[in-house]
Amino acid sequence: MARRVHLYLAVVLLGVVLSDLNSPAQSPANPNAAATEATGSTAVELSGQVVDERGAAIAGGRVVNAAGHVLVVTDGAGSFHLTDQELMARLAVQDNLLKNLAPFDSTELRIEAAGFETVTVTYTPGVPLRVVMRVQGAVDSVTVTAYRTPLASADSPAATRILTTEALDQAASPAFDNKLRLVPGVELFRRSSSLVANPTSQGLSLRGLGSTAASRTLVVSGDVPLNDPYGGWIHWTEPPELSVSSIELVRGGASDLYGSSAIGGVVNVIAQRPEQDRLSLLSSYGGENTLDEAALGSAIRGKWSGLAGGGILRTDGYTLIAPGQRGAVDIPSNVHSQNGVIEADHAFPRTGRLFLRGSGFNEARSNGTPLQTNATRLWRYSGGVDLPTPALSPRTAANLGGLIALRLYGSEEHYRQSFSAIAAGRASESQTRFEHTPAEEMGAVLHVTQPLNTALMVVAGADTHDVRATDTEQSLKAGKPVGLLDTTARQRQTGVYGEALWTPHAWTVSGGARIDHFTNFDAAQSNTASSSPSPVALPTLSETVFDPRLGVSHRLLPARAGGPGALFPGGLVWSASAFRAYRAPTQNELYRTGQVGQETTQPNNTLRSERATGWETGLFAGFDKATVRVSYFWTQVNRPITALTLSSTPTLILDKRENLGQIESRGFSVDFEANPLRWIALTGGYQFADATVTRSVAQAAPVGNWIPQVARNTATAQLRISRAALGTLSLQGRLSGRQFDDAGNRFLLHGYFRLDAYAAHDFGGRIELFASGENLFDRTIEVGRTPTLTLGSPALARIGLRIRLGD
Repeated sequence: MARRVHLYLAVVLLGVVLSDLNSPAQSPANPNAAATEATGSTAVELSGQVVDERGAAIAGGRVVNAAGHVLVVTDGAGSFHLTDQELMARLAVQDNLLKNLAPFDSTELRIEAAGFETVTVTYTPGVPLRVVMRVQGAVDSVTVTAYRTPLASADSPAATRILTTEALDQAASPAFDNKLRLVPGVELFRRSSSLVANPTSQGLSLRGLGSTAASRTLVVSGDVPLNDPYGGWIHWTEPPELSVSSIELVRGGASDLYGSSAIGGVVNVIAQRPEQDRLSLLSSYGGENTLDEAALGSAIRGKWSGLAGGGILRTDGYTLIAPGQRGAVDIPSNVHSQNGVIEADHAFPRTGRLFLRGSGFNEARSNGTPLQTNATRLWRYSGGVDLPTPALSPRTAANLGGLIALRLYGSEEHYRQSFSAIAAGRASESQTRFEHTPAEEMGAVLHVTQPLNTALMVVAGADTHDVRATDTEQSLKAGKPVGLLDTTARQRQTGVYGEALWTPHAWTVSGGARIDHFTNFDAAQSNTASSSPSPVALPTLSETVFDPRLGVSHRLLPARAGGPGALFPGGLVWSASAFRAYRAPTQNELYRTGQVGQETTQPNNTLRSERATGWETGLFAGFDKATVRVSYFWTQVNRPITALTLSSTPTLILDKRENLGQIESRGFSVDFEANPLRWIALTGGYQFADATVTRSVAQAAPVGNWIPQVARNTATAQLRISRAALGTLSLQGRLSGRQFDDAGNRFLLHGYFRLDAYAAHDFGGRIELFASGENLFDRTIEVGRTPTLTLGSPALARIGLRIRLGD
């Protein structure tokens, strides 16, 4: 607790110091008074901020007056600020020319930025502007994840998808992992929803790379990693539902900026910011006694703003075991979770800010039998400073400043799980083990974004991440303790990186690299059941890895080329990227014995990191009312950590984690968005992934075997119909081909099709009634064989109410 308080005080002190440094010394009460005395004229200001449709700052935007002169360029925070004296000095014009241009007397200004539609605004002297720009193309969107700076998705060398607030709200399921399944190729380690899945099977898979207990995809929010600090899986019910604004997915390796775990890509959970006075409420109830309650409120008072919210998500669940194989011990798998968040922000001059954020998460789960349960309690805290910086030189283009972002974060977690052995016929079970795993996490992220001119931007940064954990495993036999296995260890990862983003006319070129050093140390293990129960030191693991990335895109045809009737009015863009990436083994994989159903997986304290090499190329086409992106991808992972089967019986599968040899995933994806009519929107895609073992080791899966839990064919589609008089209807379909549940490819899981629906009607813009249905055709979906067959959710219905108050 003391360390947390010290962290908060350090952030506050740093914010105050940086605020003072960012403010001009001995500034007069009227900041324009000195300029007025010097010139004898009345000084006025041109100031404001330029953002995209989701509020992300746009750097390098140009403010142009009616005469076509560039008055100012936005900095790294998307802001601009200029007086008439500064304009005269920077443009080196005479007083009479300045008067003729009348930069501030004119009521109209143009805002221009590469990849965005030009905006014309009416300006009132002395009143700050807030300009929202739309990406060129009818339905194109913006991503900020891939390069830590806004970039039109058409121009991104990496394949990206964005789930907007509207798409998230209109998903049939309340669980975030089910919402992400609107994107083809997105899957958890197993097909089951996080509402009924064991936490250790909730790793995220992208680009056909699969996962184990740990995710091969990194999930972040505000630069803070959300992957479990000990096991690497994702707590999908952790973020309060209303606190999420949108979700961005960048597919393909991104370790050059984000380090470990970003092999398959990065998922950026964009949180709501306290930017207005408002209150949002959500309440719904449905089948299986599923209850979803959430609230979020925010307020602004001067330079201070705050946000607070939370929620309850619970379900009684269903019995996962297939009906023909159920026994007396089988009960529904379920979850009862609570979450909350609170944030305080303080604004600095010129869009800088200091913030403190804290969140709490608690859940209890039944994993399908009376004796197989687990519980998680997780507290996160973070603080940070966003500080705009001036231009590097007065000789550079006007106002091309950058942004310094600092994040300090930490978490405290207590994870508990109990295990049992189930008798043949599933008539009875006996307790075999209790586990308690407390973990502490601390980290820091610092990155600097600095435009050098209107076409060149550099990003540099460093981060460190430290996890201290203990795993206590109490073994039982006939209900009596027979041994206590206690493991303590510490893991640290530190990286530095740099990247340049060059955007000359019609081109986007990025190049960067990162060096990471990770180590597992201070590891020791004691076992009271052994002949020497004293702690025994475990091997120290240490590696240094280098991860470069190079990306390029070229607008073969600019947006709106040829005007009405052109084949590609939204533009035609080619892109390509190549990368190296890695994932360090988690402490869960190194030291903890896990179990899902009747499948037990032993740890391996000699595991090495996974190393990936890959490349992608694609073509983006913007039609009159639609966009299509086709991408080919190839990723090869050396030393993938896989659960290899040691023995198998009708009641038990025993695995051990090993570095397999080599796996490869290659294929192509198609993403599309269309608005054939103003009230109809269609989004979706298809992915083909040939994901196989390409090099094996002794006792490993044969070359040519499919990667476990990866389907070769997946497709999704979401049709949204919205009319003010009638309401909104959203249909969501998902198709997945067959796949295998194990590395040996002995347990086949058949393909499936699932259809969900969401319907809502709005009353006066403040109240919305909605209803949703999941798996409307009540299809039988095979989830896993451990070795007993488990099934996905049956048909479910839910009704609810949304209330929005305030601005």
